[in-house]
Amino acid sequence: MRKILILALFLTALSNTSYAQKFGYIDSDFILKKMPEYKEAEKELNELSSKWQKEIEDLKSEHEKMVKGYQSEEVLLTEEMKKERLAEIAAKEKAVKDRQKKVFGFEGLVFLKRQELIKPVQDLVYEAVEKVAKKKKLSFVFDRSGALIMIYTNPVHDYTDYVLEELGLGDKDDYLENNK
Repeated sequence: MRKILILALFLTALSNTSYAQKFGYIDSDFILKKMPEYKEAEKELNELSSKWQKEIEDLKSEHEKMVKGYQSEEVLLTEEMKKERLAEIAAKEKAVKDRQKKVFGFEGLVFLKRQELIKPVQDLVYEAVEKVAKKKKLSFVFDRSGALIMIYTNPVHDYTDYVLEELGLGDKDDYLENNK
């Protein structure tokens, strides 16, 4: 009998704690787009990407010139000269691929620059979300703009406007107008 009573008390306590958990969600994409810091970081990142892309395209055009030059002079070259020119062409092609990988590859310059520029802005959003979650006593805050797919969300649980207010970026009416 005593075991049943303890088990009943434990189950009652467990069920009460499950009702106490509150949750909400935000739209981080919308929040980031409202932040001037994010817009500046995106602009700088796009400018750098364009510059690096042009640099790589210039290297590719140099490589193509070398190939065309070789093809037009191939009949006039000795075997030793052909091998030498082909080695130069291969080296140039490798340099282009290496530069492309260094800039746009996994953990390349674009990735690192994105982290450098965007992470501080994301940290501001995270801190604001954390403050809102503590004020509203939320146990979980989901991001509806991420990989998490929400088939239905009740707007009552949307805390995007509170995060915007915390960041001093706008109000609920702006958010509701853009998410109809």
